[in-house]
Amino acid sequence: MATFMMQLENPVKYRDFTLEMATEVVEEFRNQAGTLLVALHKLQAIFGYVDEAAMPMLAKLYNISRAEVHGVTSFYHDFKRSKQGRYTIKVCQAESCQAMGSAQLTTAIKAQLGCDFHETTADGNFSLEPVYCLGNCACSPNIMVDKQTYGRVSTASFKALTKGLASKAAGAQ
Repeated sequence: MATFMMQLENPVKYRDFTLEMATEVVEEFRNQAGTLLVALHKLQAIFGYVDEAAMPMLAKLYNISRAEVHGVTSFYHDFKRSKQGRYTIKVCQAESCQAMGSAQLTTAIKAQLGCDFHETTADGNFSLEPVYCLGNCACSPNIMVDKQTYGRVSTASFKALTKGLASKAAGAQ
């Protein structure tokens, strides 16, 4: 069976985190109550994650405790707290994909990448995340790489895909 792919590619390039740049990024929110979430989203959009070093700066900017900033970033699971891989791979764990072998695929993916969910590979190329339905159930099992969905994914097609992405990443460096 062939792998099905929806073309939605949208490569993202993040900047390296510096506290100086992070401070500049959120400066526009100074003295604006209720904008912590907006500032966090902006930091993540620029750096790919919210660095731990930004917590004290945000706490001071909003006149709140670091614990409160931490509480917000840990409550909302989409805020990443560490640098993500060049590519984010999401593996569907919903019922339709499970019925079509996503549990076995997930085990194989974790073994191939050498990392678990919410982790990044040692080479920094891939971050692995679970997802609960990509809306492509007719083509299960599904994965998403960044914003591109792949259906009917097998262990072999996943290996070929990640080999190509790793080569692309190596050529871009």
